[in-house]
Amino acid sequence: MTIIVDQPQFENEDKVQIPKNGEKSELVLDGGFCVPHANTFGHNFRDYDVESERQKSVENFYRVNHINQTVDFVKRMRDEYEKLDKVELSIWECCELLNEIVDESDPDLDEPQIEHLLQTAEAIRKDYPNQDWLHLTALIHDLGKVLLHPSFGELPQWAVVGDTFPVGCAFDKSIVHNKYFVENQDYNNPTYNSKYGIYSQGCGLENVMMSWGHDDYMYLVAKENRTTLPSAGLFIIRYHSFYALHRSGAYKHLMNEEDAENLKWLQIFNKYDLYSKSKVRVDVEKVKPYYQSLINKYFPAKLKW
Repeated sequence: MTIIVDQPQFENEDKVQIPKNGEKSELVLDGGFCVPHANTFGHNFRDYDVESERQKSVENFYRVNHINQTVDFVKRMRDEYEKLDKVELSIWECCELLNEIVDESDPDLDEPQIEHLLQTAEAIRKDYPNQDWLHLTALIHDLGKVLLHPSFGELPQWAVVGDTFPVGCAFDKSIVHNKYFVENQDYNNPTYNSKYGIYSQGCGLENVMMSWGHDDYMYLVAKENRTTLPSAGLFIIRYHSFYALHRSGAYKHLMNEEDAENLKWLQIFNKYDLYSKSKVRVDVEKVKPYYQSLINKYFPAKLKW
């Protein structure tokens, strides 16, 4: 089944700016979403250099992540998890598992992940009421973090969360804490450390191995369980942590035309994914019937994970 989605409009895109730390103004995104002036800890969003205990733990996370995310590791993880033989659960059952999980790589929030899913989905739902596939994509985009749960293998945080990037080609300087890649075994491998590495111009991101984590896992789960989400939804799920691409413009030489179209939706989604994080709680029981109706529309009742 193919679903056609209208292309997003970008007439307000140039008006979106990120406030500097200390400014009290709020900025409006697209249909009216207000961007808070600071994150939960009182700092700029995605500020990986501000001195704090949280910053130290986040930097150590990326040190371990960048050392261990190699081509060989990604191949092993994809071979293991594409079997989808761990458990069978509904989407909502999987959402509830995230109550037990906090993302150690996130400098902006230390709340359980289900709070972030609903905050993102509700913010998008308000501004894009007619794009129900986007509401559901927001709800499920981080569900792959269940890889941290014992039922899914209880992988370490560095193999589940954090910014993602291609392996098999040179690590771009825009990747957060990129200095730690020098300890990655692929860094000095001539097969992997050139601009294109094992890929080619315009080969398409679908053919690129990304560092292993919740993005790639949820993409595999959705695709193999035959979701009817449009390609833009799957693109958002797989690349929402690929900040080197959608914030810095790196790796565009690997994209094809479909990637370029889907990237427009990802750039819209990313604003809500990032700036909706807050301590404001969502009434889960109130919104659950709506999201359950979308789950029923786009997914089978039970999924293989």
